[in-house]
Amino acid sequence: MTYGVKLDPQPIAAGLSVRELVDRHLLAFNGARLREACQLFARKIAQDDVTIGVTLSGALTPTGLGTAALVPLIRAGLIDWVVSTGANLYHDVHRSLGFELFGSSPYTNDLQLREQKIIRIYDILFDQDVLLKSDAFFRQCMRGPEFQRAMGSAELHYLLGRYTQAREQAMGLSYVSVLTAAYEAGVPLYTSSPGDSTIGMNVAALALKGNRLAFDVEKDVNETTALVYQAKKSGGKSAVIIFGGGSPKNFILQTEPQIQEIMGLDEKGHDYFIQFTDARPDTGGLSGATPSEAMTWGKVDPEQLPDSVVCYCDSTIALPIFAAYALDAARARTPRRLYDAREQLLAQLAADYALAAPPDELE
Repeated sequence: MTYGVKLDPQPIAAGLSVRELVDRHLLAFNGARLREACQLFARKIAQDDVTIGVTLSGALTPTGLGTAALVPLIRAGLIDWVVSTGANLYHDVHRSLGFELFGSSPYTNDLQLREQKIIRIYDILFDQDVLLKSDAFFRQCMRGPEFQRAMGSAELHYLLGRYTQAREQAMGLSYVSVLTAAYEAGVPLYTSSPGDSTIGMNVAALALKGNRLAFDVEKDVNETTALVYQAKKSGGKSAVIIFGGGSPKNFILQTEPQIQEIMGLDEKGHDYFIQFTDARPDTGGLSGATPSEAMTWGKVDPEQLPDSVVCYCDSTIALPIFAAYALDAARARTPRRLYDAREQLLAQLAADYALAAPPDELE
């Protein structure tokens, strides 16, 4: 009888690398799931024929993991497109403007912090002025002539990335934001709920003063669908790497039901699925469900279901380990610059949809 792989624990020695830690010492339970996710990414996903989408929820960038982990992955060509909460993109820019965030304790007197005009994100503290001056920066950018129209969130973030890059360079900062790195590498950044963030709040406030910037949410749905459709139509594969859950997770996964169910185009689902989450499926809190349940919606290819890993782990633990492993074990790739190809891919999707015949009426 074959039980599986023999567990062969060895003593941990000084000087152990992250790659060695993952490969040799994460042997069971969610440690093993983290190892499986890292190895799946390095061995199968980080290939030239795989389009890699990443989702970000929670407060990852205030911790510093934007510049520390995501930016190196983007620059190594290991992230092709992103769906993020607006909050992750907004709070990442504070340091681009020269502001400081501080590590503290989550067990503080919040009333006292409020009186001192100090903002808390769990165990991260910063002055309220950081928010006010960051808002002023975004409003100044978005009053520019290039913003005076409706656009998808990827285009908005690309235009903002040009400004964050200029500010970081002008201030001589070593800090690089996700907006800047994505702008430089042509990685499209989407926000699944653009009104649910401080960036969206500033867009709304400016609209009251006659600013013509508006979100084209339909374009976001169609563009993200076009990215996945082209990845599969060209003979390649699609991978989704999910940090957390929530709206970004569903938004990246719904691209496949959009292709199959709504547009009536032939497709099977994403080929690779990795999620790091602390949510549970039995309470309905595991947003978008497990890979197996997602498979019933057409979100995951049933033939590729073995290439799916869910690791029940805090993303602030998983992301730096995952990034360090990927950068060490996977070969860097030339950035796909999917941002530059958006209109072409969208036109191809529209042309194929025009030839399809999805059912328009109830039987």
